[in-house]
Amino acid sequence: MSGSASGIGAAVRRRYERAGARVIGIDRVEAEVTADLSTTEGRASATAAVAGLADGILDGVVVCAGLGPHVRPTGDIARVNYFGAVSLLDGLLEALAVGEAPAAVAIASNAAGITPPHQGLLDALAAGDEDMARSLAESLDGATVYGNSKLALARAVRHRAAAWGSAGVRLNAVAPGPIETPLLEGTLADPTLGPLVEALPVPLGRRGSAEEVAAVVAFLLDPAHGFVHGAVLFVDGGSDAQLRPDAV
Repeated sequence: MSGSASGIGAAVRRRYERAGARVIGIDRVEAEVTADLSTTEGRASATAAVAGLADGILDGVVVCAGLGPHVRPTGDIARVNYFGAVSLLDGLLEALAVGEAPAAVAIASNAAGITPPHQGLLDALAAGDEDMARSLAESLDGATVYGNSKLALARAVRHRAAAWGSAGVRLNAVAPGPIETPLLEGTLADPTLGPLVEALPVPLGRRGSAEEVAAVVAFLLDPAHGFVHGAVLFVDGGSDAQLRPDAV
C-alpha cells in the first residue's frame, strides 16, 4: 500500500497489522519500500520492489499516497494523486490476479464532485499525457488540480471495472471528506484554502477520522463483499449528498 507512513494510509496499515496481515508499505520515509511517486522512476521501482517482496502474489492493494491542494508546485499534485496511483494499480494487477480473493482500493476525495471540472486537465490525465498534465496543473490553483486529479482517479477506477473484473480482481474507490490527517492540517493552515474547508457543510457536524476511512477500505477489501466492484464510496459525513443530492 502507498502512503503507509501517515494519515489514512497509516490507519489502514495499523488495522491490518492488528489483524495479523503482512503489509508492504510504500512511502518516502519509514516504509518497506521508499519511493518518490511523483516520478516515473520512483513508481517503477516501487512496483518492482513490492512485487519482489511479495513473491509476485498480492491479495490486496491500497493506494493512499496523495498531496493536498496546498502543495507547490501544483504539478506534483497531479503527478502523485493520479499518475502515482494508477501506475501502482496497473503495475500490480498481475500480482493481484494470482492472489486469494484479490481486491484493490484507491483513495479519491469528495472534492471530485465539488471542484469545477477542468476539461483540459482531465483529458490529459485520462490520456496518460503526464507532461501536458503537469504543464496545465502548474498554471492552475492547487484546489482545482487536487479536485480534478481525484475526479480523474475515481473515473480511472470505474473505467477499469471491465478489464479488472475479467482478471478476477475487484477495484473500488473511497471518496473521503474532511478527515483529521496531516494533509488536512496543511490545507487548513493555508490562508486561502483553510476558510473554504471550514465552510464546507458536513451534515454529521464533525470531521472524520483516518480510522473510519480505514474501516471502509477494509470493507471493500473483504471477500465477504465480493460483488462490490467499480464503486466510488463517499466517506464524508454526508457532504456530497447535501451538495449534490441528485448525483446518482
